[in-house]
Amino acid sequence: MSTVELINTALATVIDPELHKPLPELGMVESVEFSNGLAKIGILLTIVGCPMKDRLKSDITKSLSKINEIKSIEINFGVMNEEQRNNVKKLIRGGREKFIPFAQPDSLTRVLGIASGKGGVGKSSVTVNLAVAAAARGLKVGILDADVYGHSIPRLMGILDKRPTAIDQTFIPVENYGVKVVSMEMFKPERSDPVAYRGPLLHRVLEQLLSDAYWGDLDLLLLDLPPGTGDIAISLGQLIPTSEIIVVTTPQIAAAEVAERAGRIAHQIKQPVIGVIENMSDTACSKCGEKISIFGSGGGEETSRRLSELVGADVPLLAKIPFNAKLREGGDEGNPIVLTDQKVMAIFDGILEKIIIRPKSLVGVRLNINT
Repeated sequence: MSTVELINTALATVIDPELHKPLPELGMVESVEFSNGLAKIGILLTIVGCPMKDRLKSDITKSLSKINEIKSIEINFGVMNEEQRNNVKKLIRGGREKFIPFAQPDSLTRVLGIASGKGGVGKSSVTVNLAVAAAARGLKVGILDADVYGHSIPRLMGILDKRPTAIDQTFIPVENYGVKVVSMEMFKPERSDPVAYRGPLLHRVLEQLLSDAYWGDLDLLLLDLPPGTGDIAISLGQLIPTSEIIVVTTPQIAAAEVAERAGRIAHQIKQPVIGVIENMSDTACSKCGEKISIFGSGGGEETSRRLSELVGADVPLLAKIPFNAKLREGGDEGNPIVLTDQKVMAIFDGILEKIIIRPKSLVGVRLNINT
């Protein structure tokens, strides 16, 4: 095998850090030359100022350094033209036009909407820690921050001021802790800018965030829904009919009455409500160990009971997450608590065991077998 062939073979092992496909497959390798120990590589970036340029240079150099014949490496970066970018978009979309991959009959992605009757119950924190816990188990996970008005996922995930890489009208989600993230906040000129969308426009925003992003192959997609029973909750059921709902509440009985409404709207649009999570539950006094019920007790059980009666099937209380100041501190710092607290990780692992980890079924999947 010639040195040029060895170089091409090595380049085929270099994976684009955003698109997660080999460089040659994406058409990013423009030229390969070798002479007198010098390897000259031409690489085409998808956009000008690609944020992954340094990462690509490092990965290519590392891959080629294993070839004994190469004494020095020169990497020249260019930018794809419109036709080449269109080819990339067709490749990552499987040759199809814009579509919501999770709404397709052959999709194996589990889509869970994390809902609450009102704000302030820790819905976004639950979403983030559930996603990071799932990623820690090796699952491919994404979060869509569908709380258009009160988006907080970027801070909780430690990706403030990060913006997706755009390839024309297709964009690549920002990734951290092994979780891909898309949020409305990433597309605003300033973080403090308000979002004032209504009705049909909200539906269109959710549709675009789902269809214009290149999510890749996900095992699990979590949607952090706005509190209450507004347009976004209804749109999710319309855009992804197979999506399911988890309701987050607090131990306060009054909160259970409000949380029931989130489950009720899901039931009305035929979305399965698969469980309830009680957040800010009983905690132990740091000095005496005595149980402290800061927000009362029984809210999770009451929400579970009411929703079970409503749907005519068991809607279990999946977990009680104790009140923990470190959860708030970790959120402010963009460091999810499951990464540092094994007891909390065990709680979220328990939730995953109950609802997420399940064998993939072939029911409804086209096998493309000719008879």
